[in-house]
Amino acid sequence: QVQLVESGGRLVPAGDSLRLSCAASGRAFGSDGMGWFRQAPGKEREFVATISWNGGVTTYADSVKGRFTISRNNGKNTVYLQMNSLKSEDTAVYYCAAATSYRNGTPYIAQYDYWGQGTQVTVSS
Repeated sequence: QVQLVESGGRLVPAGDSLRLSCAASGRAFGSDGMGWFRQAPGKEREFVATISWNGGVTTYADSVKGRFTISRNNGKNTVYLQMNSLKSEDTAVYYCAAATSYRNGTPYIAQYDYWGQGTQVTVSS
């Protein structure tokens, strides 16, 4: 059974840093584009970052560019999201996802095939 499990979310003060992890199991994700998305209360799920199958191509939402870094370790079947200089508006449930047909990653939700259950990040101001 294919699973993506996020971890690392917690309550932090504004300006702090946090690293999220997404562990994949059930299939090899080494050829897939991977992405991070987030959903704040009362808002739609939105794109945060995506990474190509080999880590060579990354794309970020303007709201996180320069503060967040996506990376992956295919040997560990894990994707990471390093979040620095956190702001209260970063508060959301963060989801990782796999796009099996988009090796270079994609910012479009509909192009992802597998999703994790999410991890809560709360930034206090």
